Amino acid sequence: MKESENKLWSKGLPVDKMIEQFTIGNDRTLDLELASYDVLGSLAHVSMLQEQGLIEQGELSKIKEGLKNIYQRINDGEFVIEEGVEDVHSQVELLLGEWGQRIHSGRSRNDQVLVDLKMYYRSKLGAFIDSITALATKFIDIADKYSNVLMPGYTHTQVAMTSSFGMYFGAQAESLKEDAEYCTAIFPLINKNPLGSAAGYGSSFPLNRTRTTQLLGFEELHVNPINAQYGRGKAELLVAQVMATISLSINKFANDMILYSNENYRFLSLPSTMTTGSSIMPHKKNPDVYELIRAYTNSLMNLPSQIMSIISNLTTGYHRDFQLLKEYLFPAINKMEEVLSIMDYALPKLKVNEDILNDEKYDYLLTVDAVNEMVKQGVPFREAYRKIGEQIEKGAFVKPEQLKHSHEGSIGNLQLDLIRSGIKKLEENNPNRKIEDILSRLLAD
Repeated sequence: MKESENKLWSKGLPVDKMIEQFTIGNDRTLDLELASYDVLGSLAHVSMLQEQGLIEQGELSKIKEGLKNIYQRINDGEFVIEEGVEDVHSQVELLLGEWGQRIHSGRSRNDQVLVDLKMYYRSKLGAFIDSITALATKFIDIADKYSNVLMPGYTHTQVAMTSSFGMYFGAQAESLKEDAEYCTAIFPLINKNPLGSAAGYGSSFPLNRTRTTQLLGFEELHVNPINAQYGRGKAELLVAQVMATISLSINKFANDMILYSNENYRFLSLPSTMTTGSSIMPHKKNPDVYELIRAYTNSLMNLPSQIMSIISNLTTGYHRDFQLLKEYLFPAINKMEEVLSIMDYALPKLKVNEDILNDEKYDYLLTVDAVNEMVKQGVPFREAYRKIGEQIEKGAFVKPEQLKHSHEGSIGNLQLDLIRSGIKKLEENNPNRKIEDILSRLLAD
């Protein structure tokens, strides 16, 4: 078979090799991420074609057998997109042999790649939810352990008010919980079926698009074929924004770890196994892990702008520009997963300094508490503020012996169990769980 005939769009004419290589780009590598989803999409599509009387039952059995064999090869790591084959769709059809010519009826590469990408993105969102909730749970556990250990809080990088490690680590947990909520919130927007929209204008075949929606576990259908094509780029932007939001939470924590483990702060310490040394300074313990996390998350926070720069100023319909989205997004997703994994691994190894506030530089940390105590005794706030200020100027300020913080979320009432229960609920209601069950049935059928 000629190489040009391995292209789904081939009309048997020769292809300019330099143009071909440029237009294919990195698809042969990146499409490996989509291979299993391409097979699942084809399984649902051919099942629907048979139900609609467009292929025979005997043909369906042969095609499904071939597709399941390919799926197994993918799981075994034996699937490759061969030289001269343009993309994953072409490779799957090629491996099916004579039956491969039957599976393209009623669809285009446009809706094939759309359905592959939607399934890939929702799977990754589900994985993000699992990773984020697991990490948030570890933060809550640490917050619980050090709930009564006080630390200084800062504004403008200046000592501000009393905080605690319970409050600090609890904040990280709740921030990640909100990131998981964001993943859950956009999940229905991703989980819409574009299959059957073909090249963006539907098909004259009597397709049952509702049926493939059910078989593939989509929540609903992209009804309008043009709008289904509009989803290319919008879905990527949503996923990029989720990763940027997660990265913002992690980036702030990484910055804190770099600062708080510094000799001038010593709020906590990193074990030697988590640090690197200097080639000339034997005392150095460099927080390289958190510096790299900071750098990676900075890059991930810039991802939505990169996606937007590709999808802006395009008219209605498919454009080859969309191909570049994979080159930006797929490596970013892999990096996000790596960052979450190393965060989960490194977090329990932190060691908290429980005696921070003994340092005299924190003597004025409780001035707000002193003002509030005077107010509770009937002194107007502005007068109490002035009096405490005068004491500070005269060097006569005496910090309160006890802290009385009782409102919800304060250092005396952290309500960590409330945050924990929210995290657990998100973990248990991960919307990708149900989809995994549906796809398992599709493979078993």
